[in-house]
Amino acid sequence: MSFLDCSCISHAQVQPMDIEERYEDTSHQFLSFDGSEYTLQGPAGGDDITGLSPEPAHYQLLSALGKGFNNLSQVSMARHIPTGQLVAVKKTNLDECTEEELLQLMNEVLLSRLFRHPNLLTSRLVFCSSCQLWVLTPLMAYGSADALLRTYFPDGMSESLIAYLLYGVLKALEYLHRMGYVHRAVKASHILLSEEGRVYLSGLHSIYSMMRDGKRMRAVFDMPHHSPALLPWLSPELLRQDLHGYGLKSDIYSLGIVACELVSGRVPFQDMPPTQMLLQKLRGSHCCLLDVAPFPLGELGGLKVSRSGVDSGIGESVATGSLSHSATAPPTDRPQSPGPKNHSATLHNLVQLCLQQQPERRPSASELLSHAFFKQVKRHTRDSFLSLMYPAVPLTSPEDQPVSSPPGPLCYTSAVADSTDAVWDFSD
Repeated sequence: MSFLDCSCISHAQVQPMDIEERYEDTSHQFLSFDGSEYTLQGPAGGDDITGLSPEPAHYQLLSALGKGFNNLSQVSMARHIPTGQLVAVKKTNLDECTEEELLQLMNEVLLSRLFRHPNLLTSRLVFCSSCQLWVLTPLMAYGSADALLRTYFPDGMSESLIAYLLYGVLKALEYLHRMGYVHRAVKASHILLSEEGRVYLSGLHSIYSMMRDGKRMRAVFDMPHHSPALLPWLSPELLRQDLHGYGLKSDIYSLGIVACELVSGRVPFQDMPPTQMLLQKLRGSHCCLLDVAPFPLGELGGLKVSRSGVDSGIGESVATGSLSHSATAPPTDRPQSPGPKNHSATLHNLVQLCLQQQPERRPSASELLSHAFFKQVKRHTRDSFLSLMYPAVPLTSPEDQPVSSPPGPLCYTSAVADSTDAVWDFSD
């Protein structure tokens, strides 16, 4: 197991490569505003753990947050005793891993250390103690967007909060795509939020390189691990598994599904059997916002939108749905909205662009950052962020609570069909 020792993990940074082609279409009338950075997304204070010590004795394990990596990893909240800083610690018993699992774990850690971006949750500190591999990351006090939906926003989030979250995700995707990687696991449970208000994209175990022999490939053909749990978010071209393969625009489709997920509190297509879901996606049917009837993509020109064209208010219920639902009863963990809500024209357009059936017709992550829907994001301050999050509260540290204690109120599962509690999504 010496190859997993932290001494072999490179700290070298990789220069990004400009690999995205610009997509221009006169129908993209909302892709125009100058999307400048907003201050809450940058690195700061409590999210910086690079200066912490790689000594297990310096950490006091507090509450359990969940499990991951085929239940071989235990994730806990911990306090760095010398500084008092709270972190998340993922411990994996290497003796219980198969050779294949060791290779997957090594690949995840090594790739994670290659990336440096303020919106990517990477393995900032990795070290070994006996047969235990310790991976430390900043503590995401607000948990995942999925946990927020289940706990505080069962009928969906406000458009202002949705724009705030998706903008951070797009910044991370833009970076990954320029580096030549496709994420392949963009979903609400992989969108994490720190107490300071920074948005992070996790799930780097599913990323896949588009580079072969020093050249960027236009398409790849590999199916991601844990694909059954990812089916609702995967693009039609990825699910098709034909000779055309899939590329970076597959992540843009997943982002559109996430937008619908955040709007309604429900995962599109989640009530369908996998075969029916596949057929619906391949036929060009898709989810849409519930202030209109579901239409095929070609008929989206007549969408009814809010008269005001703006968000209806912080914390108000908004809804979305899939093209059709099975006859089974809907999940009880995310109640359906009591009625449709009006959404802005810019949100409708964003979803329409992301869910284009043909990947070449979807905009790139760079282009979506200039979409008019995100114009509201640069106005946010620390105080306005807190108002967006109301009534959600950040995860706090229990005093001397053992790891075996029950998880706190933010601990909710991220898998669609699983009822086991967990704060973040560590394995799907």
